Amino acid sequence: MKKLLVAIMLFALPALAFAQDPVKWEFTSKKVSATEYEVIAKATIDGGWHLYAQEAGEGPVPTSFKFAKNPLVTPKGKVTESGKLHKAFDKNFNSELKYYENSVSFIQKVTVKGKAVTKVKGSVEFMVCDDHQCLPPTEVEFAVNVGGK
Repeated sequence: MKKLLVAIMLFALPALAFAQDPVKWEFTSKKVSATEYEVIAKATIDGGWHLYAQEAGEGPVPTSFKFAKNPLVTPKGKVTESGKLHKAFDKNFNSELKYYENSVSFIQKVTVKGKAVTKVKGSVEFMVCDDHQCLPPTEVEFAVNVGGK
C-alpha cells in the first residue's frame, strides 16, 4: 500500500506544480504609423498573486524581456509598463518592492523596415508571489507579426 501511495504522489506532484500558473500572457501588435508598431505583452494575474515590475527592487526576479535580432525590426526606446503600480515594503525581501496585481501591459515600440510582414520574437522572464509563497522564475516565448499592409 505504501508503494502505491508513493507512486501516486510521484506522478501527482509534477502535475500539481504545472497546474499552478497564476499569470496568463497575451501577445499582440498595434500599428501606430506606416512604419511604427507597438508590441504588447499583456499579463492577466490571478487574484491574490502579484507580478514584479521591471524595476522591482532588491530581492525578487524582475520582469524582463529579451528580443531576438531581426534585421527588419528596430526597437525604439525601452519597454514601458501600463497598469496600476503598487509599492510596498516586503519583510521577506527586506526591501520596498514594485509590483502589479490583476493585469499589466508591457509595451515595446518598434520600427519596421520595408513592407513585408515579419515577426518580433523574444521571451519574457517573470516571477510571481502571493502572501505566502513565490513561484520560481518562469520564461515564456512569444512571436508577434508586424509590418505588411
